[in-house]
Amino acid sequence: MKRSVLLLGFPGIQALDLVGPAEVFAAATLKLAAEGKDESGYDVIVVSSGGAPFDTGTGLAFAAQPLPAPTVPVDTLVLPGGRGQDDVRADADLMAWIRTMSANARRVVSVCTGAFLAAEAGLLDGCRATTHWAYTDRLAREYPAVDVDPDPIFLRSSEHVWTAAGVTSGIDVSLALVEDDHGHELAQSVARWLVLYLRRPGGQTQFAAPVWMPRAKRAPIRQVQEAIEAEPGAAHCISDLASRAAMSPRHFTRVFTEEVGEAPGAYVERIRTEAARRQLEETDDTVAAIAARCGFGTAETMRRNFIRRVGVPPDRYRTAFA
Repeated sequence: MKRSVLLLGFPGIQALDLVGPAEVFAAATLKLAAEGKDESGYDVIVVSSGGAPFDTGTGLAFAAQPLPAPTVPVDTLVLPGGRGQDDVRADADLMAWIRTMSANARRVVSVCTGAFLAAEAGLLDGCRATTHWAYTDRLAREYPAVDVDPDPIFLRSSEHVWTAAGVTSGIDVSLALVEDDHGHELAQSVARWLVLYLRRPGGQTQFAAPVWMPRAKRAPIRQVQEAIEAEPGAAHCISDLASRAAMSPRHFTRVFTEEVGEAPGAYVERIRTEAARRQLEETDDTVAAIAARCGFGTAETMRRNFIRRVGVPPDRYRTAFA
């Protein structure tokens, strides 16, 4: 029999969170049918409370079927995100349906801020999960029982639940589900048809906006932050930074870490990384020149730093974002 896939719709949904997975499962079904395996595909159904049509708030509207009885077994339940997810979490009846349906689904998939629905339903307690990079701090704050990882494009958070980063990552996780169900060859064929990577390189950190750490309350520490940001390529050794703040190196390191949230060395590395990112995007200078100008010294040091902090090497980052 075909695998049933329920996509939950609601007003204020992020359209691509719903359409992306639907297209992947539909393409896989067509490929299987072409191979004479009509009953091996997916039966994709968009559902909403009362079967009411719903819109995205940006001009797109969707039709839907009523929510099935939550005790009816389904293969896959997809929880999209979007601005309307706050209203869904506040709807006790709909959340009760999600909890019961999740227990009767073989697997549950959250896309983008759909992770908040999964977390509210208690599906992510004690699990490593991800969501859109702009909402990871909020997810961790509102659901401290969830181990939030801001970098992955998607995660298999448990044997039962998958979480995806945001928007287009619903396509990535759906390709992974097709691969899990039918193998690498079919998933690769679907990815090619949709003109996509089967697995795109790196994590979502490479797409995130620069994250600037909060300003310290103490003026001497703020001045050190400003000095680092003004000249990322300067030496910025601990003794010099401590001297600028009129503190001993040991005391400075402790105070800086308390005020800023990370050690001085890590802060310097973060600022250098963001400076290098901008130069990779905006200039044609060589990686070696950028590495020297931003304080990394050598291209290899910068490469290792980029892989650790951004998830991809500098040349691949430039190809994607220049």
